[in-house]
Amino acid sequence: MSSTFFTWLRSPAARDYFFSTHFWGPVANWGLPLAALADLRKDEEAISGAMTSALAAYSLVFTRFAWRVIPRNYLLFACHGTNVTAQLIQESRFINYWYMGGREKKLESQSKGKVLEAVEAAKAEAKKVADAK
Repeated sequence: MSSTFFTWLRSPAARDYFFSTHFWGPVANWGLPLAALADLRKDEEAISGAMTSALAAYSLVFTRFAWRVIPRNYLLFACHGTNVTAQLIQESRFINYWYMGGREKKLESQSKGKVLEAVEAAKAEAKKVADAK
């Protein structure tokens, strides 16, 4: 199997492939899904629902195109399939945050954290006062 791949790699067909838009187009497009995957760790407050939907639709169209074009462009298919998946995850995070109570839960947990910090600070100050006497 690997010897077949290396034989192909040295062939004119491989050179034609690596010097074509069939290869470089998808390689250049990988910036979109890589950025989307990096954004999965960012705060939901920064997610744009409209842009996420647009990017998912755009990549869905190109996923279909990559599958239907002859010869099939598997690299483009994988690129846009990854982007569709990442954008749909982002869209679900957006919907959960803004419409399903995620924002309220986050704000509630943040305020509880601030109250607990204030209680701990008060305890520490009371301990200092008690120890000073």
